[in-house]
Amino acid sequence: MHRILVVGPSWIGDMVLAQPLFKLLHRRHPGLALDVLAPQWTLPLLQRMPEVRHAIPNPFDHGDLKLIERRRLGAGLAAEGYDQAIVLPNSFKSALVPFFAGIPLRTGYLGELRWGLLNDARRLDERALPLMVERFAALAGAAGEPLERPLPPAHLKIDDNVRLAVLHKLALEPRRPVVVLCPGAEYGPAKRWPAKHFAELAQRLGSRGCEVWLVGSAKDAALGTEIAALSGDSCRNLCGKTTLGEAVDLLAAAQLVISNDSGLMHVAAALAKPLVALYGSSSPAFTPPLSRSARILKLDLPCSPCFERVCPLGHFNCMMQLTPERVLEAVDFDKIRS
Repeated sequence: MHRILVVGPSWIGDMVLAQPLFKLLHRRHPGLALDVLAPQWTLPLLQRMPEVRHAIPNPFDHGDLKLIERRRLGAGLAAEGYDQAIVLPNSFKSALVPFFAGIPLRTGYLGELRWGLLNDARRLDERALPLMVERFAALAGAAGEPLERPLPPAHLKIDDNVRLAVLHKLALEPRRPVVVLCPGAEYGPAKRWPAKHFAELAQRLGSRGCEVWLVGSAKDAALGTEIAALSGDSCRNLCGKTTLGEAVDLLAAAQLVISNDSGLMHVAAALAKPLVALYGSSSPAFTPPLSRSARILKLDLPCSPCFERVCPLGHFNCMMQLTPERVLEAVDFDKIRS
C-alpha cells in the first residue's frame, strides 16, 4: 500500500482547494493511504473528504518554531512508513515534520530556506498555474509533468442524519426556502460586504418568501448581531453559535448561499449549492469558487483587486457600490423555490 502524508494549509478555503489534489493522488495510486497533517480547526472538513484516511492535528500555531516538538511529532509519524510527503504551505516550518519523519520523498514548491528539507522542490510557474487549486493539484504528478485537466471537483460528504440533528439542536425548522448569508471573511474587512447591505438584502429576501440565516465563526458574532438588528430581525443570527462542522451542515440545508470571498464560500461551492460570491479587494482569478452553480459578482474598479486587508483609499467603493439590488438580480428565485 502506498502511503502519502500531506501537510495541509491553514485556511479553511485553501483546505477545500486541496481536495482535487487528494483525488488526483488516489487516481495515481490505487489503494492509497492518504493522511493530512492540518490545523485543528480544519479537521471537520477533512472528515467530510472520503479521500483522507486520517486527519492528524497540527498542534503548532502560526509563527511557532518549536523545533523539539516538531522533531518529536516527526519521530512519531516515522512509524507510519510514508513513501512521500507533499507540503502545501511555503514556509520553512511546514517542511520540518516530514524531514524529521524521514519520509524519503518530500515534495513542495521552493519557499523560504527549504533546500534540503524538500528533496523534490519545484519552481512554481505562476503563468502556467494561475489558480491556487492548480498549484496544489500539480504536486500530484512528477516534476515537469503536465497538469491533468479538468481537475476533479471538490465535494464534501454530508450525513443527512447529522444535518437533521444540527437543525434540531439549533431549533431550526425551515418551512420556506433557506438562504444562508456568510458575512465574515477571516482575512480582513476589505473582503467583507457592508453590514447595512447584508441587512437590506435580508429584508428583501424575507419579503420574497425566504428564510434567512447568518452563518459564521465566533469572530463574526458581533457582525451578525449588527446585521440582524439593522434588518429588523429579518434573519436568524447563527454566527458564533456553531462549530465549523455544524456550519457545513447548515450550508448543506440551504437552497442558496450568498457569501464574501471566504472559507465558507468555498465550502458552499464544495457542497454544489447555488452560490452568489461577492468579491471586492480579492480576485476570483486566483481563488474562485469551484462550482458551476456559483455566480461571481465584482465591480472591476481601477483600484481593485488590491489584496489589502483594509481599503487603502478609505472609500471601500469596491463593496459599497456593489448594491443589494445587484445581488438580488443575480438570484434565480424560481430555482431556489423548486
